[in-house]
Amino acid sequence: MTKLRVDNIEVEVPDHFTLLQACEAAGAEIPRFCFHERLSIAGNCRMCLVEVKGGPPKPAASCAMGVRDLRPGPNGELPEVFTTTPMVKKAREGVLEFLLINHPLDCPICDQGGECDLQDQAMAFGVDRSRYQENKRAVEDKYIGPLVKTIMTRCIHCTRCVRFTTEVAGISELGLVGRGEDAEITTFLEQAMTSELQGNVIDLCPVGALTSRPYAFQARPWELSKTETVDVMDAVGSAIRVDTRGREVMRILPRTNDEINEEWISDKTRFVWDGLRTQRLDQPYVRQDGRLRPASWAEAFAAIKARVEGVDGSRIGAIAGDLAAVEEMWALKRLMAELGSTSLDCRQDGAQLDPANGRASYLFNTTIAGIEDADALLIIGANPRFEASVLNARIRKRWRLGGFPIGVIGEAIDLRYDTTYLGAGSDTLLDIEGASKGFFDALMAAERPMIILGQGPLAGRDGAGVLAAVAALARQVGAVSEGWNGFNVLHTAASRVGGLDIGFVPGGAGQDFAAMASGGVDVLFNLGADEVDVSAGPFVVYIGTHGDRGAHRADVILPGAAYTEKSGTWINVEGRAQIGSRASFPPGDAREDWAILRALSAVLGRTLPFDSLAALRRDLYQSHPWMQSDFIEPSDPSGILALADRATTLSGLSFSSPIGDFYLTNPIARASKVMAECSQLAHDAQLEAAE
Repeated sequence: MTKLRVDNIEVEVPDHFTLLQACEAAGAEIPRFCFHERLSIAGNCRMCLVEVKGGPPKPAASCAMGVRDLRPGPNGELPEVFTTTPMVKKAREGVLEFLLINHPLDCPICDQGGECDLQDQAMAFGVDRSRYQENKRAVEDKYIGPLVKTIMTRCIHCTRCVRFTTEVAGISELGLVGRGEDAEITTFLEQAMTSELQGNVIDLCPVGALTSRPYAFQARPWELSKTETVDVMDAVGSAIRVDTRGREVMRILPRTNDEINEEWISDKTRFVWDGLRTQRLDQPYVRQDGRLRPASWAEAFAAIKARVEGVDGSRIGAIAGDLAAVEEMWALKRLMAELGSTSLDCRQDGAQLDPANGRASYLFNTTIAGIEDADALLIIGANPRFEASVLNARIRKRWRLGGFPIGVIGEAIDLRYDTTYLGAGSDTLLDIEGASKGFFDALMAAERPMIILGQGPLAGRDGAGVLAAVAALARQVGAVSEGWNGFNVLHTAASRVGGLDIGFVPGGAGQDFAAMASGGVDVLFNLGADEVDVSAGPFVVYIGTHGDRGAHRADVILPGAAYTEKSGTWINVEGRAQIGSRASFPPGDAREDWAILRALSAVLGRTLPFDSLAALRRDLYQSHPWMQSDFIEPSDPSGILALADRATTLSGLSFSSPIGDFYLTNPIARASKVMAECSQLAHDAQLEAAE
């Protein structure tokens, strides 16, 4: 720790702090454009100038000077820094005057207006006039893809976007070319950006040079209602803010959560909002003479009642989709119990995970923040770049620190960091030493090794055997030990951990989804499962939001609420329960899913014991009290060790990721025009690479 005085206030800060961070720790406000806590230091905007006592007779850039660089006074006095002296005030005014020389006077029509750092700091630290009368410089706008809009005349060359794409996203797609007045930020050969995290440069840009292309000229920030909630596009559970105007979602932004997503979100999370408006189910439908026709709620419920009456409970089943909240899965589970059914499944992809093996057998036990404590990593049958883009950025963050060997079994893919490719499947898994002795030795020597198992191998042939084999490997390399659990399952569905936690899996003689879909039941309740095919036999009741695959197969459609239109609990990949808040309301006659199930239960004569969301949660918390708080319930690793004892020989299995197209993984994304355009660009890029 280092002591210093900032504006005559004594403060003690860590040795690695910059002067800027030390000043802020003392309560001083330091303006900046280029400095960002999660990026490397550039020191090129010079806005953060301060005066250092005993230093050179000129202001110092506080972002580029560390507290350890300060020297005490001649008699051992603490180093002193001043942030409000006339020297500092004049220096900041001069910097802003230079920055505004070429900046266009287009604040009234700039999308960044109202939340622009340059605008705010010019008001707070600038002057009301300029001495420059020359013509302003103009820069040609660049096309860098369908997500980020450029107005490069506004650019002040802070290079935040360049540093983000290179350091966090892991691909050098933006760079600074030219010098002096000819300097420009551009992509190489002016091609579209390909990173799954590129939208974050919009938040990083302190001026209006990089803005959201889909959101352009849609709304002003003061028109919007802002709701803090949770993302469900993957299983990471990123903290997001949903901005709405009236009943429409206008944009989605990240919130800072250092335990999960830091302050980044994936492009699918950020730009999927237009899919919430299109192809929506806004009224019930009943299939009549082979065609779906609009119906009232009473007619839809009557059709379900007529079909369910007289059917034995063993011939009724339920499947939960990837976006379902815990509350509606709990309500559906209770309804199935009332109907005498034990045929439940939340694993629509067929992943062979079972809560009977213990909670540690299906969680990301290391936790997302815990990735930074690991010292070796083995990825098996997963593509975290597509399956959990923000988590992949955390892996890259740890890799950049060094001393972090990464091995891959499965597809040979570019994960945006260096890896050792070991092999394609089960043969490599059982003989890693033969595939790469160097990596195997590093894995064995690691004090805190990590293993990440993807959903592809678990949903494939002998998924249970793969799970046991990976558990045995984790025990062999010391990944499960006192104080450290490096056995991790990477989920792709936001609902999966919650479903496993509440036991939304077959019980007793119950059937799994594959058996139900192939005709094992007469009535199937489909809670938003749109990635599966159901045979012609069962009577399907679909509760969902979009006219996707599930709705096309349904005999009765009950319109539900999307994740931004309801309050619900989602449990992320590491087992953290998070409550998402309602930002808008469902369209038309659509209702929240739990309310639909509660109303249906009364019509079926099996009334569920709650009539409000609060009552439902009380019922849920009686069995799972830890779901009430944002807290990771510690899991017992003994289930992993028990799995390891059941390991058998595997052969001939190849592992691959279940994500074929990052942009089209759920019904909301498939309804999005923006996601469709991104998907087409990615497909074209793959064809060009293949040629």
